[in-house]
Amino acid sequence: MALDPNLKAFMEKFSLPELLSFNQNSSSSSGAGWKDIAAKLRASFFKATRSMESDAPELASIDNLLVDGADGPLKARLYTPLAAGIGQQPAILYFHGGGFVVGDLDGHEMICIRLAHASKCRVIAVDYRLAPEHKFPAAHEDALSAYHWVLERAPDLSIDPERVAVSGDSAGGNLAAFLCQELSRQGGPEPAFQLLFYPLLQFVDIKSKGLSFQEGFFISPGFFDFCKNAYLGKECDPMDVRVSPLFASQEEFRGLAPAHVVLCGWDPLRDEGRAYADKLAAAGVPVTIRNHPGMVHGFMNMTSVSVPARDAIAEAGQLIGKALGSL
Repeated sequence: MALDPNLKAFMEKFSLPELLSFNQNSSSSSGAGWKDIAAKLRASFFKATRSMESDAPELASIDNLLVDGADGPLKARLYTPLAAGIGQQPAILYFHGGGFVVGDLDGHEMICIRLAHASKCRVIAVDYRLAPEHKFPAAHEDALSAYHWVLERAPDLSIDPERVAVSGDSAGGNLAAFLCQELSRQGGPEPAFQLLFYPLLQFVDIKSKGLSFQEGFFISPGFFDFCKNAYLGKECDPMDVRVSPLFASQEEFRGLAPAHVVLCGWDPLRDEGRAYADKLAAAGVPVTIRNHPGMVHGFMNMTSVSVPARDAIAEAGQLIGKALGSL
């Protein structure tokens, strides 16, 4: 299917081809060079993902929080829907995308607002530490600490600790998948559900599968390599199942939380998302897949110009809301 023309126009408006044609030689930079490159990438990402929509769904409240990270407090944000219910209710712990190098709470605000509205669940978004300042396993340890913090504070947040799902887009999907596997290895308590939006599930290699990366949005071979080197460095094995959960043994998939995986046609990560869903299904885990053929990687950040992006978040929100019992 052809790329959605609204998304293509959006990318051209924000000069995203410059980001997408990111110089692969930059991935060998170090020291101050890392910081300069990361700053430019964050500026591009900031420009592209900021959208305050006048017709955004109304919520009961949006509250800034501090949650426990692995090495100190982390900024977080709690989104409470109007129809959140009385007493302890389901919640979704959300991690933003950005290759572990870019992204923040504000850039993914609209995804969280729309997800909370559609699911009728509280959504807690976490601003985990980024590379290259903080290398692996910083983000993964922050995700684990934040998850335990939510469960410990569940009564104060009107959250049912047995109905906490994990979710995220791209690199955030990596963190959500990691949590499900790691908590299973540790013996729990485990998430009730995993909602993965075009997840990054392995950090070994990226393949084009015939796609034009100028139409891939937020991801290109050079960007992938930079993020890989920025976060993993030279010491970490990219086959480590914590950062490449796709390569966990089939036995490690058994008993994991039910999952819903959202894919898009114009995305070099599409096949690994499908492969992850297949491994879950082969292990007996209930899993569903939703593919959006005309969408690009990161399309849920473009609700300001794309009705299908809005619809996709609403659809996923309704699915997880039903799974957690809020709908």
